[in-house]
Amino acid sequence: MSVTFSAATQKKLEAVLTRYPNKQAACLPALHLAQAEHGSLTDEVQQAVADFLGLPIAHVYGVVTFYTMFHQKPVGKNVLMVCTNVSCMLRGGYDILAHLEKTLGVKPGQTTPDGMFTLIEEECLAACADAPMMICGPAYYLNLTTETVDRALAELRQNPKSEHVD
Repeated sequence: MSVTFSAATQKKLEAVLTRYPNKQAACLPALHLAQAEHGSLTDEVQQAVADFLGLPIAHVYGVVTFYTMFHQKPVGKNVLMVCTNVSCMLRGGYDILAHLEKTLGVKPGQTTPDGMFTLIEEECLAACADAPMMICGPAYYLNLTTETVDRALAELRQNPKSEHVD
């Protein structure tokens, strides 16, 4: 199956190329745009990005598999990235992750049956002073407790946080 980009995404991809010294340097923003349009970076979407940039598919695949912000399979409307690195761990990060697992009924890497949430355990999200924390789309949830997690989940059910890049 061949993947194409919408006219709007094609225009954004062309604009990205003008901001970088070469097509390889434009790989990250191109992947963000492709993921925003297609929801995930399947093999076909990665091939479309490689073709657009004139790069080997191995290079694009290497970038996709290196960065945790890229998803190779469909994800929920809300991608919950929970930090369990040292600062978060010491301040209850694993308790927050366990609470999310129990509340949502999924393990890290899984999506809820209703497609509302995907849970991801992250190594570090760079908000150590406000641990424990999670990110969903552009929103940071800091100094988490089980109560604030429950409030965040209720809010996200009503108003999902998109990962789309404009």
